Amino acid sequence: MNNAELESSFLNARNRLILLIVATVALVLFMYRDALLFMLDDWDSPEFGHGYFIPAISFYLIWQRRDELGALDLKGSWIGVAVLGLGSLIFLLGQLSAIYIIVQYAFLISLYGLIISLLGMKAFRIMLVPLLFLVLMIPFPDFLYQGLSQQLQLISSQIGVAVIRLFGISVFLEGNVIDLGTYKLQVVEACSGLKYLFSLISIGFICAYLYNDKLWKRIFIFLSTIPITIFMNSFRIGVTGVLVEHWGISHADGFLHEFEGLVIFGVAVIILLAEMALLARIGKPRKTLRDVFAIPQTDIKSTGGFKKLRESKPFISVIGITIAVAITMQLMENRKVQELPRKTFYNFADTIGKWQGKKTKLSANVLESLKVDDYIMSNYVSKEGKAINFYIAWYNSQKAGKSAHSPRSCMPGGGWQIAGLTTRTIDFKSNKIKPIQVNRVVIKRGELTQLVYYWFKQRSRIVTNEYLVKWYIFWDSLVSNRTDGALIRLTTLVKKSETIEDGDKRLQGFAEKALESISEYVPN
Repeated sequence: MNNAELESSFLNARNRLILLIVATVALVLFMYRDALLFMLDDWDSPEFGHGYFIPAISFYLIWQRRDELGALDLKGSWIGVAVLGLGSLIFLLGQLSAIYIIVQYAFLISLYGLIISLLGMKAFRIMLVPLLFLVLMIPFPDFLYQGLSQQLQLISSQIGVAVIRLFGISVFLEGNVIDLGTYKLQVVEACSGLKYLFSLISIGFICAYLYNDKLWKRIFIFLSTIPITIFMNSFRIGVTGVLVEHWGISHADGFLHEFEGLVIFGVAVIILLAEMALLARIGKPRKTLRDVFAIPQTDIKSTGGFKKLRESKPFISVIGITIAVAITMQLMENRKVQELPRKTFYNFADTIGKWQGKKTKLSANVLESLKVDDYIMSNYVSKEGKAINFYIAWYNSQKAGKSAHSPRSCMPGGGWQIAGLTTRTIDFKSNKIKPIQVNRVVIKRGELTQLVYYWFKQRSRIVTNEYLVKWYIFWDSLVSNRTDGALIRLTTLVKKSETIEDGDKRLQGFAEKALESISEYVPN
């Protein structure tokens, strides 16, 4: 074979490899499209807006090391096949359990497997840290986000009040409500500092990666972003309280409030850089920030040695697995879902015993978020003037991105704080209804107290654990092709003249009457 034939054969092989890579990446993106689009929606929020920059930064950090990668003998590894196989299993689990965050992590694992099967473990080790950076683009799950938000609200409120008192201002703190006497400032979810925390953690990760010094210093830089954010956000709240006290409530909202936030975040970044400069001077020899922190420069015209890249059996195997998983998922999604005979909530009784109800409608944006197939939201009032809000969300099919939202995640959104959460078994007087287990939640907002009962009706099961619900969705999808289910919630206001036990009696009495005919609307 002459040189021209060799060159032609090489070009054909290279073009075929490029085509295979593009086709495989396109197939993976198609498989994970719903979860990735859901992640993009989350990036539109202030807390996760930094997500748009993370893939580009990760790619740039890898691009800076392309000569180092090109110098390797790039050979695909069978480890990549195992990693992608694991990612595919997690993907199927996430799809069938209706949990998008599982699918999003499965996407990263599958991406890592694809890279290892194509380039090998040596190349993957070089790219490891920039690839791990991609983990930060995935938003926290709701339960973790809400729990973290609540804790940060309380911590920020306490430190913020301490700052206000430093200025000689009398202030009273109740939970996350700062009482200045003339004004009351509530440290709501938006003021928890999470939108600064996630962004600063991402910046801290990059700084630690580019910080050319001892490992403990790099870890310290990354972890220090957490206390820096908490302190600066608390300081912002304290400054807001001082400004409101002297110049009015306008400083607690609008442009001025947002501008203060940008200034505080800028100061947090400066503190991080000052910390890096200080750490550089610790140990021998002492260094400057310029010595240890610099973005590496690479010849933009350099292409590295990627021309040596060839097809490999591991990479071809990965393509086969990906196609098989895509076909399997498509077949499972196309299975005909059994339509269950049930009444719509439009026909649900407005009179239940001594209770008279009035149905209300959820707003369009709430319905878009919940993705319910049918629901009832009704306010029932007794002859004595006691009120209960009755809500059921029904899903014909619960797949990824479409399932019952846990009230535990939604309650803090209205400024309510969970003061108590237990599981309780309710025994009914009527023989028509079996005892059920419910989540019993006491929530508070300022001086107001509400009692909430909620549980999940998953086919023939009553479930109180949100994670167990996901397991049953996954299991029933496999064995019976059913993922229907409902969330049932009862809420009542506990007045100052009442005890929590009075609320318990009210909810249990109503539940006994309301659930007598529930199977007509929520089938087993």
